[in-house]
Amino acid sequence: MTDPSRAAPSPALARHRPFALFWSARVAGTIAYQMQAVAIGWQIYELTGSALDLGLVGLVQFIPVVALALVVGHVADRYERRRVVRACQLTEALAAAALAAGSAGGRLSEGAIFAIVLVIGTARAFELPALHALVPRLVPPEIFARAVAGSASANQIAIIAGPALGGIIYAAGPAVVYGSAGALFLGAGALISLIRAAPARMATGAPTLASLLAGLAFIRRRPALLGAISLDLFAVLLGGATALLPIYARDILHSGPWGLGLLRSAPAFGALAASLVLARRPLHGHAGAVMFASVICFGVATMVFGVSRSFPISLAALVVLGASDAISVVIRFSLVQIATPDEMRGRVSAVNSLFIGTSNTLGEFESGVTAAWFGAVPAVLIGGIGTLLVALVGMRLFPELRRIDSLERERP
Repeated sequence: MTDPSRAAPSPALARHRPFALFWSARVAGTIAYQMQAVAIGWQIYELTGSALDLGLVGLVQFIPVVALALVVGHVADRYERRRVVRACQLTEALAAAALAAGSAGGRLSEGAIFAIVLVIGTARAFELPALHALVPRLVPPEIFARAVAGSASANQIAIIAGPALGGIIYAAGPAVVYGSAGALFLGAGALISLIRAAPARMATGAPTLASLLAGLAFIRRRPALLGAISLDLFAVLLGGATALLPIYARDILHSGPWGLGLLRSAPAFGALAASLVLARRPLHGHAGAVMFASVICFGVATMVFGVSRSFPISLAALVVLGASDAISVVIRFSLVQIATPDEMRGRVSAVNSLFIGTSNTLGEFESGVTAAWFGAVPAVLIGGIGTLLVALVGMRLFPELRRIDSLERERP
């Protein structure tokens, strides 16, 4: 397992206390979420044995992301972002406590899990736009690109540690996993409370339909932004095999919860390596071409994982998949934050989060449905091929994105 102390933000970032606190809070909160995801996935599959139900976990989390997409961005632009994040993390801690209590008492049914997952999805729908919009105010503009990669490294460290810890702790029972996650959510909220950063320029005036839709309008007027967000949406929507990892761990690769934890962690190992490289050596040219190349690599790695029957080869394919995805994410997130004025960042980040949520959660549902129809292996192969097609079509539809060289030139 990666030692977070060895993968901490680079010295240039660590000197900025607000970013160091943000980085630590993101590690703690994401570890909690990932531990919880392993326990929920294993419990659902044990209760039902259904690939479709694994996909439904993603769909339930997707519903509030779509239903609240316009509202959450407006909240992030009108209210103090730290308080929004802290309230969401407290809600997630309470949801984890409910899962722990239900598991300990043996009363946690499939329906109860889905209801609590809906609460978690609602909290995260408000949390992520506010969390992302915090970053530009934590560091000087000249090291912002490094801060984006550093933030991504925090996320990936947590995605490595969280599933592995969740799989190991699950041996003591799901209630222990959920209780540990709840404590970490509370710790993340406390760290966010300690951040003191430059005040953001908040949106003013009464909320109107036009102000709620402003994030969508802003992205629509910028083809490069629209292309970057759309590319990520459809690539991950089709190529996401994460929901099927319990099937691969138990029925194809023949490992237990520990194997599931390692499989869930493997993409983050690759993503962490890529994020740390980008934190120290940001891209200075050909950013658009690199983004398309990373999506193509993501699709190929998905196909290799789909056909593999070897646990080491499967892990290696997921590592490559994670590294490719991280490069795409850092470029997209940098472009979104750099090209957006501060008073618009919450709403634009909300649209970005909607696309991310769509690709991740609805992608899990798509994988579950496809696996129920054709089987797990064909479902993953179809997704990998679809990702390659998306990249090729995107090159034709969004030439502005392909031609982007330096991200800094996109600053408003």
